[in-house]
Amino acid sequence: MRAATENWLLRHWYGAQRPPWFLRALEPVYHAIFRYVQQKGASAAARTGTRLPLIVVGNITAGGSGKTPLVMHLCRLAAEAGIRPGIASTGYGRQGSDTRLVRPESDTRTCGDEPVLLAKRTGAPVVVARRRADAIAKLENMDLDLVISDDGLQQAGLAPDMELCVIDGARGLGNGHLLPAGPLREPAGRLERVDGIVTTGAWSAKPGGLDTFVMRLAPGDLHSLDERTILSIDQFRHKYSGIIIHAIAAIGNPQRFFDTLETLGITAQPHVFPDHHFYRSADFDSIPAGQAIIMTEKDAVKCRSMELSNAWYVPVDTCLPEAFDDTVRAALLKLMETRK
Repeated sequence: MRAATENWLLRHWYGAQRPPWFLRALEPVYHAIFRYVQQKGASAAARTGTRLPLIVVGNITAGGSGKTPLVMHLCRLAAEAGIRPGIASTGYGRQGSDTRLVRPESDTRTCGDEPVLLAKRTGAPVVVARRRADAIAKLENMDLDLVISDDGLQQAGLAPDMELCVIDGARGLGNGHLLPAGPLREPAGRLERVDGIVTTGAWSAKPGGLDTFVMRLAPGDLHSLDERTILSIDQFRHKYSGIIIHAIAAIGNPQRFFDTLETLGITAQPHVFPDHHFYRSADFDSIPAGQAIIMTEKDAVKCRSMELSNAWYVPVDTCLPEAFDDTVRAALLKLMETRK
């Protein structure tokens, strides 16, 4: 039911179909509520007395856009500069509302899939909390130099030192409507007030006057779900030549993953699940024994406890222009100097 609803909305948000009248009627209601919450949050000054610089990586559209890979990239740049980062998140979709430190082996159901993936890939401390400010506060009690917030661009009261907005280049801003008539969490004018815009892939429909950096996601070697085997793309294609392959994805834009497999010469039957879906063994009952499964790394952290045979995942690495890296390095060093 959830997947069907998401697909129905996406057709209106990113397709040629005009959103129905009842969604358009709710758009000004959403906007009024959003403005009220923003004003209330700002006056409450949820972030007070913090001592560490804060970078927020967010988006203005609902759903995934590539924030998590960018957070990984920022952590790498910080580490290369001798800066110790920590990551704050709410752990969207997790069970529970406590504040906790996430480890690479943590349960995704209680910590969230993206926080576990970030802990696994970056080695940086990751804290999840119902209130983002609580996650930041916990990180500030650790031996760190910087906090990076995974999402939170719409979180009033954070007062970040840098805001980076990520846009899915293939989808852009969709039909340009606010929720629920369109995918926008806030008006597109917000893009003029962030410190940088990163697009996952080229944004062909980019509005004039916006400076953006294009982030490309480069697939790496395939890893078996049990982490015992790593195969190159050629080795994987040879191993599974003539064998049916099933591609599963529970991410914001699953078509991006399926397109990536096509570019790698891997033909697979797609299986789409809602973003942040927590898998059950029954989700794989329709896949016959002997056939292969391939998934994203975000899916893999949720499936690793399952005894799935012939299951693999594709990690991705970020590729950003040197100009972006230079800009971020300079900003990080400046933040370190001003906070001394």
